Amino acid sequence: MRITEFLKPEAVVAELHSSSKSDVLKELAQALSKAAPQVSAERLWSVLDEREKIGSTGMEKGVAIPHGRLPELAGLVASFGVSRAGVNFEARDARPSQFFFALVAPENSAGVHLKALSKISRLFRSDSLREALLAAKTPEEIYALISQEDARA
Repeated sequence: MRITEFLKPEAVVAELHSSSKSDVLKELAQALSKAAPQVSAERLWSVLDEREKIGSTGMEKGVAIPHGRLPELAGLVASFGVSRAGVNFEARDARPSQFFFALVAPENSAGVHLKALSKISRLFRSDSLREALLAAKTPEEIYALISQEDARA
């Protein structure tokens, strides 16, 4: 599985402007709706927000992977955004999150969903990738960096 199979360039946000968890989720949902126009940004935000209420998806090293499932999706979709300032996402290591990978899967795709979460987690262990993403200025640069790292993994 390659991340580029479910992350499209139009769903990458080079600079998230939000300073709260809920608003970050709204920005990510807007980007997701570009990759899955059949689902409204509000519906995508709702599923991400509901999952976040169960427990934070803030990981370590500045990474958060908000995710959820929707029955109306035919396949996995993702968006990615960078917050250089960082946002309190209640991460495991208590550090602000800067890298947000939102993932929404079809309702009946537990295996694919888990594989994607695992792949994303492994990819973002790379210190050099995280540093390069912070330095990147455009969605195209960010997408290329993720794609290159994904091809190596």
